Amino acid sequence: MCAMYRWRNLSKDEQAALLAWRQGLQRPWHSPPHFVEGPARVHLTAACYGHSSIVGVTPERMTGFSESLLHALAETSSTVHAWCLLPNHYHLLLTVLDLKPVLAALARLHGRSSFTWNGEDDQRGRKVWCAPADRAIRSEAHFWATLNYIHHNPVKHGYTQQWQDWPWASAADYLLSVGREQALQTWKAYPILDYGSGWDD
Repeated sequence: MCAMYRWRNLSKDEQAALLAWRQGLQRPWHSPPHFVEGPARVHLTAACYGHSSIVGVTPERMTGFSESLLHALAETSSTVHAWCLLPNHYHLLLTVLDLKPVLAALARLHGRSSFTWNGEDDQRGRKVWCAPADRAIRSEAHFWATLNYIHHNPVKHGYTQQWQDWPWASAADYLLSVGREQALQTWKAYPILDYGSGWDD
């Protein structure tokens, strides 16, 4: 759940207390802080405002955004280990040389897509995206559990029954690359369990 989505569910007193706490820590007021510095492996996720299915209005919109997303990441020299786009959010597992250019590229992509879609949907002024949140990968186990979580996301949300049947993700390429047996071993060795519980509510 994005910071702004939580924000609108708080009382005025809770909002004031949260702002004071964030100011005291010198953190952004209404967006997630970014702690990753220098070369790192990172899990990035971004959601449409209120988890509305704005990306998923049409398959064509999903495909166009997927292509633009991967192009933006290629421009930042990021290695994409896994990715998945759902109708209202996306997940990325990356190796980055520096997170700041990646976040800047995603901000530009969010801005362009928001402008285009709001025009198409006759919704000028609508907020489309929450700012991306990042989590540094802490270990090999964390890396592989994250990869499994990302590829399993369409199944988790009930969009498909098998990883490879969701067209807007890296799962099919991953299965072709490592083979079903190796993918199954990795799934069993690094189960997702309650990984990500509450993120996509």
